[in-house]
Amino acid sequence: MALQNFQYDIIMREYNRRQSQVQHDLEERRAEAFARVPRLLEIDGEVAALSAQKARSLLQGEPGSVDDLKKDVAALSAERRSLLKKNGFSEDYLEPHYFCPLCQDTGYTGGQKCTCFKKAEIELLYTQSNLTEILKKENFEHFSFDWYSDTIKNEATGLTARETAKRAYDAAVNFVRDFDTRSQNLFLYGSTGVGKTFLSHCIANALLKSAHCVLYFSAFDLFDRLAQTAFSKKPETDMGDDFIFNCDLLIIDDLGTELTNSFVSSQLFLCINERIARRKSTIISTNLKLEDFSATYSERTFSRIASNYQMLKLIGKDIRIQKIFLGGK
Repeated sequence: MALQNFQYDIIMREYNRRQSQVQHDLEERRAEAFARVPRLLEIDGEVAALSAQKARSLLQGEPGSVDDLKKDVAALSAERRSLLKKNGFSEDYLEPHYFCPLCQDTGYTGGQKCTCFKKAEIELLYTQSNLTEILKKENFEHFSFDWYSDTIKNEATGLTARETAKRAYDAAVNFVRDFDTRSQNLFLYGSTGVGKTFLSHCIANALLKSAHCVLYFSAFDLFDRLAQTAFSKKPETDMGDDFIFNCDLLIIDDLGTELTNSFVSSQLFLCINERIARRKSTIISTNLKLEDFSATYSERTFSRIASNYQMLKLIGKDIRIQKIFLGGK
């Protein structure tokens, strides 16, 4: 997904700040060097005069004189480097010290986004996803099937908890693999602590690494935000509701833990419906049983989910409790 305008502006403001900082630092170094070695200021003036003369010669079609001017400028540059070194300065002391030498802090090189811009994109997306710290621990590399039993079974499918987890894990990997080629949504359900949130974090981490825009909200936080926007007269923040509807992946975690009312139900349907219409992917996790979910949020909402989401149930013992008994390992 292309950056939203406000996201692009955030990054470009940082580049403007860097350019101002580089110029400020250069002026301070020049003032210091010129005060200690006055000849350096004279050289700067002579180089500027020769450069102007070189431009005039080019306009007048005098290539011979241009070559002579190049030699004179080179000689002055050599003298400047010698003076700087002699007086304890680095040879590039009077040159701009860019944060990124490749693009010289413009964000672009050769008409393409510089590697530093792409890095800034990913860092911004991580920050705005609300998942920056937790994804350092919760990702595919740290997913373990050891927490899932080989004896507990899903009565409907006959699969064990571990087999069910492997099926969900494979679906998550495929979700990431096919993310840019087809529209897809996941509905993760099951009892508390069986790894639904962890699995959604794995997907989020993988997609953020490839510079996709991912937003994570607990159900409470999402509806609180939507309520603030709906009932507040204050101007919208940079990340408005349209961004919630338009981000590459929206994760709604722990649906059913919020205080449910008619507003929540209508906003959930709006969010689900809008993102389906825009072909934007969504992951929903809930501890509710399917029949309870339908009763809580209406048959209409459940019907939209059932017909547009891949339903994945996880079973087993609470992993958090298992970790507590194993000393947090």
